Amino acid sequence: MTNQLDQLYQQVILDHARSAHGRGLAVGDENARSAQGESHQVNPTCGDEVTLRVALSGADDGAATVERVTWEGQGCSISQASLSVLTDLVTGRSADEAEQLGETFRALMASRGQGLDESLEDELGDATAFTGVSQFPARIKCALLGWAALRDALAKAGAASATSAPQTQDLPKEDA
Repeated sequence: MTNQLDQLYQQVILDHARSAHGRGLAVGDENARSAQGESHQVNPTCGDEVTLRVALSGADDGAATVERVTWEGQGCSISQASLSVLTDLVTGRSADEAEQLGETFRALMASRGQGLDESLEDELGDATAFTGVSQFPARIKCALLGWAALRDALAKAGAASATSAPQTQDLPKEDA
């Protein structure tokens, strides 16, 4: 059964990498009534990079909702698929919920392949497919690249604390 689940997870990652959701940066609208943030992140270990834009509505009343996430990037299928899954997960959610999903995904990447409890994995949806990636320290940074960009973009849009926005170099170090 585990082998079948691993194959399913691999297929989810490949499907998202091939038909990535949110790919293509939306042009920012200076007259828009929504807050916008942008972040460019690079994984120096493998050369993956992404520019991610987030548009928020209701940002002035403290209940910012992620209206749209768009991005452009290059890199391995893991980084591209993670960005696609991230786009699906956070669009339509509050900025706080998006940040919490990011924390949950970071916990998944720290699990070393053990996964999380069922309720947390249910929250992650397709992102649970990255459980196997968490067994490979060199690939964890690939999966986390988009999430670092999202956190930074939310901070720049005024929806999250700038001090909580890690840069790629703050991601977990590879095992020696």
